[in-house]
Amino acid sequence: MVQKAKILLVDDRPENLLALEAILSALDQTLVRASSGEEALKALLTDDFAVILLDVQMPGMDGFETAAHIKRRERTRDIPIIFLTAINHGPHHTFRGYAAGAVDYISKPFDPWVLRAKVSVFVELYMKNCQLREQATLLRAQLDGARPEPGRTAEPTGVLAELSARLAAVEEQAEALSKQLGDSADAAAVATAAHLERKLTGLRRALDALEPGAGGSGVIPPVD
Repeated sequence: MVQKAKILLVDDRPENLLALEAILSALDQTLVRASSGEEALKALLTDDFAVILLDVQMPGMDGFETAAHIKRRERTRDIPIIFLTAINHGPHHTFRGYAAGAVDYISKPFDPWVLRAKVSVFVELYMKNCQLREQATLLRAQLDGARPEPGRTAEPTGVLAELSARLAAVEEQAEALSKQLGDSADAAAVATAAHLERKLTGLRRALDALEPGAGGSGVIPPVD
């Protein structure tokens, strides 16, 4: 069973959270509510999220301050943030949002289809990265178990074949996602997809080096 990605929705107005849930429910992922910046930071302490939808205008800790805290934490600094605001103060306000670490800045009222499409891209990238980490972990564990004792010859070809097939499935999905993004996608999404492809290439090279006759050292380079 494929684990669902978590999407953090941050807004101080319950009706706005309800509207976001209605728009994003079609993605069939886990939607987590937070009614303040403080509540959002607390949720980020224990859960991993694919993307954060963050309202700018909130009492107390506003969206900019919340984003600054998120980007300062090593655990959460790479989570994509999409700012949502009901007020358009012009280019300076928008620049402040990007400077705070946002990958996108959307003014309300927004097009539900556009928002859902943007969020779905980051969800897909998150899921592909999760798959890649799982394959790398499995490869290392299987390799450790397949290493021969002194004087014995190991035959991990079956394990390598299985891992190669699983990696091929992830590679195929990543390639399809890159084609789906095209040239018109957000720069942050394209950069994330490219990073994923580089990690896949590194893992594929490590697998190839372990194939019989490849003369590999048996050392798996890090892909995180």
